Amino acid sequence: MGVSARALFLLSLWFPVAAAACEPELQAKASQGAMVVGRIEPGCTVEVGGRSLRVAPDGTFVFGLGRDAPEAATLSVRARDGTRRTVEIAVAPRSYAIERVRGVPQDTVTPPPAIAARIAREQAEVAAARARDDARDDFSAKFAWPLSGRISGTYGSQRILNDIPKDPHYGLDIAAPNGTAVAAPAAGMVTLAKPDLYLTGGTVLLDHGHGVSSVFLHLSRLDVKTGDRVEQGHRIGAVGMTGRASGPHLHWGMNWFDVRIDPQLLLPPR
Repeated sequence: MGVSARALFLLSLWFPVAAAACEPELQAKASQGAMVVGRIEPGCTVEVGGRSLRVAPDGTFVFGLGRDAPEAATLSVRARDGTRRTVEIAVAPRSYAIERVRGVPQDTVTPPPAIAARIAREQAEVAAARARDDARDDFSAKFAWPLSGRISGTYGSQRILNDIPKDPHYGLDIAAPNGTAVAAPAAGMVTLAKPDLYLTGGTVLLDHGHGVSSVFLHLSRLDVKTGDRVEQGHRIGAVGMTGRASGPHLHWGMNWFDVRIDPQLLLPPR
């Protein structure tokens, strides 16, 4: 996958600076698809891309870098006296697998209007759940693999069907037998639990705080409900092939609000 997850995300790569000047502590470098965690003196404010970040009482903040993020991320920092400064971190580019497939039935490439309307309604519901900005900092703990299995799909890859580019694959696919238990990779609140969405089938969205969330798709069984609090390792469901899936697997996607990030970068090597 190119850049090492540990090299990108362990906060041991932060460079120390004077907190009194509202200078953030940040990784020296990140990559496209990264979740970036930093610290700053409490009372200072931080913005990225025009969005004001939540700063925890201990100064922790987080933001995400998308699949095609530019080569530098710019933070706008404001001190308590109102003075502002900008800070940049380098963003390493990544390469993604692109596959061209022709001869696909056209109604699977462009769904009929009734199905397209249903998909839009369901995606709007998921997007609303991702918009939460809770003060919890569950994202700051180490993430764990939700199950064992073969990696069958990676973040950022893309198919071009009948010469029509489809959305990139925003997540990690883990193939496993139908019914295999899926555990929460980190603690969080269940903000959406639906058994039968058209594209994604059994779907659970787990909010980790500060706009960071995980979504688990194609589940054959849901073992949690909206409003549940779960800890790392808690069983949230079982592997399936519900919705649009060609075989039993777990699709695990992650977001920082509407920015798609790569869960595999947060995991220890297997």
